Amino acid sequence: MYGVLLIVVLIITGGAIAFIGDRLGSKVGKKKLSIFGLRPRHTSIIVTIFTGVCITTLTFGVMAAASQNVRTALFGMEKLNQKMKTTQSNLDQANADLQTAQQQQEEANDALDQSRKDVETLKQQQQELEAESQRLQEGNRLLELAKAELMQRNDVLSAQNSQLGQQNSQLASANSSLQGLNTALTGKNQELTGKNASLTADNQDLEKRNKDLRDGLITIREGDIVFRAGEVIASGVIRGNRSESEVNTDLQALAQLASRNVSTRLGQNVSDKDVWIYKPEYESAVQTIAKSPQDMVVRIVAAGNLVRGEEVRASLELYKNSIIYKDREFILARPIQLKGTGSGEAEQAVMSFLKEVNAAASAKGILPDPIRGSIGVMDGAQFYEVVNAINGMHGTVVLSAYARGNTDALGPLRLIIKEEQLPDQQQ
Repeated sequence: MYGVLLIVVLIITGGAIAFIGDRLGSKVGKKKLSIFGLRPRHTSIIVTIFTGVCITTLTFGVMAAASQNVRTALFGMEKLNQKMKTTQSNLDQANADLQTAQQQQEEANDALDQSRKDVETLKQQQQELEAESQRLQEGNRLLELAKAELMQRNDVLSAQNSQLGQQNSQLASANSSLQGLNTALTGKNQELTGKNASLTADNQDLEKRNKDLRDGLITIREGDIVFRAGEVIASGVIRGNRSESEVNTDLQALAQLASRNVSTRLGQNVSDKDVWIYKPEYESAVQTIAKSPQDMVVRIVAAGNLVRGEEVRASLELYKNSIIYKDREFILARPIQLKGTGSGEAEQAVMSFLKEVNAAASAKGILPDPIRGSIGVMDGAQFYEVVNAINGMHGTVVLSAYARGNTDALGPLRLIIKEEQLPDQQQ
């Protein structure tokens, strides 16, 4: 704004001077004035030149009077340039000093950070040393206590040592007496050794006779046992929630089946009366089945070892019946590891799997055979079909068992076995 104002003033001043000079030149020309004896025309030129000089002089004068910067530019430029060079030199030196100071500050900051890390490390080491010092102090205290206790024990052992010395002298005298007695016993021992050899020979002869008698008795008894104790003679399912007369009829039919099974086992005809069941037990079974809201599995089992020629004594076992497995219902799956060494490995794996299936089905409610513990049937063809399927496989093979047909608690359980080798284990 200040510069615009200055320009306006200069324009107005120059215009005014030019106007005055023009008017003055015109008057000089019209009046034909003469200066220094010059012709009027030349006088007019001089007036015009003088007017231009006045314009320039007045312009610089007004600018110098109005602006410090103009005065500086006209009269102090060299001084200003010298001052600018000095100032630039000082600025360059200040920048260099600033960079040096910043570099020193960074080095100081790095040193400070390192010092802080060293201080933290020293603090941790100090804490560890303090903890170690406390442990050592506690160890010293315990050692002092142990030392005191050992000193007490040493005093006790010293006293005991003196007593043992006295006892040792007494034992030495007793030992001399025992040596004489030992000489006498040596002769007696030789005599007893001869008698012992004779008794040993007699004892071996008696043990051989006893073994022969035991083997003969076992052969005689086991050779005549037809049914073992607890073995199932006959079994079946009798519907519950009926009259006692209907249940009794079904039980009679089951008893006839038991008679036929005994006849088949003995190789001679046995009547229903020869299969003896405790009457109160029989009547209780009839009542229980008649009152039961569901069917019951009835087993006629041998009450003891049945020897040929003895009465067939039996007892009744009752179990609630229900469908344990439906047709093709999943039973169990197990992964097995095969090395592909041969059929023996495959047979062993299948046998172990069948044992697990047997245990799982028994736990779910299928009644196992009291003697063998089995609950299912599998013919040899099916068994070796599974063995041949996995024979030669290597890696992890999953065997899965499913029920073949609906299976109730009475059983037997028939199986469908599937084998599958895991994809990532196939060779």
